[in-house]
Order: sequence, then structure tokens, then C-alpha cells
Amino acid sequence: MAGNLTISALLTHGIERLRVTALDADAGHRATLNARATLNARADTDHGADATLDAEVLLAHTLSMTRTQLKTHPERVVNDADARRYAELLERRSAGEPVAYILGYRDFWTLRLAVNPSVLVPRPETELLVERVLALGPPPPSRGPTPPRVADLGTGSGAIALALATERPDWSITATDISEQALTTARDNASTLGLSQIQFLQGNWFAPLAGRRFDLIASNPPYIADGDTAMQDAALKYEPQTALASGADGMSSIRQIIHSAPNYLEPHGWLVLEHGFDQAEAVAHELVVRGFGHVRSHTDLAGHPRVTEARWG
Repeated sequence: MAGNLTISALLTHGIERLRVTALDADAGHRATLNARATLNARADTDHGADATLDAEVLLAHTLSMTRTQLKTHPERVVNDADARRYAELLERRSAGEPVAYILGYRDFWTLRLAVNPSVLVPRPETELLVERVLALGPPPPSRGPTPPRVADLGTGSGAIALALATERPDWSITATDISEQALTTARDNASTLGLSQIQFLQGNWFAPLAGRRFDLIASNPPYIADGDTAMQDAALKYEPQTALASGADGMSSIRQIIHSAPNYLEPHGWLVLEHGFDQAEAVAHELVVRGFGHVRSHTDLAGHPRVTEARWG
């Protein structure tokens, strides 16, 4: 980029750069609207709106300003070092790297969470799962002398567990993940937020929870089919593949959790699962066959069935 550029000129360049990249990607590959791809695929969103937002966010980050400040000071001249840094961030975004990884954080619920390629970027749709767990659990103060026990399986950045801990500080929350790197990120987020009531354990799903019972079990497991063309989306290649894909139909992890959950639930305990937009019927079937009752699915903001809950016993 040439020197002595204003904020307005840099934004114009950034928007055009990202819009061209998005259109090129659309021409080369139209991602399948399945599972998590509905949250990622730029090909099926407004390229202009996405490019504008991303360009503004990256420039605000570069200049340590807010997006509002960018708009109120468009004539400000940006120094060469910041202009070069912005160009570097645009190239990373153009290559498909998620904005959250470039910034190093993602806002979820009421929290700002550190994220990196060892964890899935938290999606707004997962806030529905948090809402359902809060609705199913007792409000504070907890019933009886023992606080509700809640497990978050495959915690990643800790998004679900940390959101629950923020809203229900009296709950006893345990979060598991197979990745020690992911758990390091989750523990760091808990420390930064001052949330000390969460126990983080390494292991696959229920493996670290032998002999324990919970009132509520929540999980946002991988649910894209292994061969789904959505996995070719540029943004998805940066995220941990084990947190995205799960078997030929995307249901392997969900089935494993449903099969094992009764061994870890208290009587009348709840299992709450996020799943692909077209998997609600299959998830409900698996729950009923396993012996769960009160099976209900809930739609996300886009109107897709995204979370299914069921009660054991």
C-alpha cells in the first residue's frame, strides 16, 4: 500500500480486497449448507456486508480503535507501519483464516474468550444450548445443600462452561476435552474471567468422569459428515478437524454421547445436545431408542432446529 493513506482509503481498499476474495471462493466452491457449514460458509451470505464488517474489525484492531471511531475520523492519516500491518491482516483473512484467530479472541454470551487454532471458534448458535441448560437447571440459589452438578463435554475454549459459570456461580461444573491444548486455552479463559468453580479434565467425552453423576450434561460435539464438501470451505481448514467431523453421517460422536450418558446422569437428569440443522429427527430417534423421555428440539435464530434436549428416567 502507498503511504499517507487515510482511514477511509484503507477501508475502501480492505473491503474491495475481501469482497473479491469472497466472490472468487464462491465461483470455485459453493459450500454445502450442512451442519457447522451453515455458520461458516461465506458463499451463502452477503459478500458486501461480510467484507465491510471484516475490513472494519481488522482496521480497528490494527489502530486500537473502535469501529465507531473509524467512522467518525475517516480523514485520519495512518502511518506506514500500521498500513503494512493492516495489509498483512487482510492477506490472512483473504486466505480464509477466521477473524477470531487473527484477533486472538471471540465474544460469546457476555464474555470475551481467547481463541486459537487448537479450539473451535464459538458460534452464536451455541448460545441457544446455554439458554436451554439454564432453563432446565434450578435458578439460584440452588435447591438443597448440594449445588447442581453439570458436565460440559468437549469444552474447547470453555465457552459453554464459562457462560454457565457466569450465570450460575453456585453450580458445580466439570468440563472435559480430549485436547490438552484446548484445555489450556479453556483454563486460561477461566483464570482471566475469575471463574474458579469449573474443573477441567482431559479425556474423550466421559472418560475422565468414571463414577460420577450429573444433573445436566451438555455438549456441542462434532457433527459434520467426514466426506461432506463443506469441509472444503476455506475457513474450516484452520479449525481443529476433530471438533468438526464425526463419521460417515456426522452422528458418531452424538451416538456415543447418547449411549453413555445414562451411566452419568442422575434420575431425571437432562442431556442437551447441539447438532446439525438437518439432524434433529435423527438425534431425537437415538434418544428415544436409548430410553430418554421428554425429547424436545429448539430452533436457532435462523429458524433451524439446532439443540435437542431429553430427560433420563
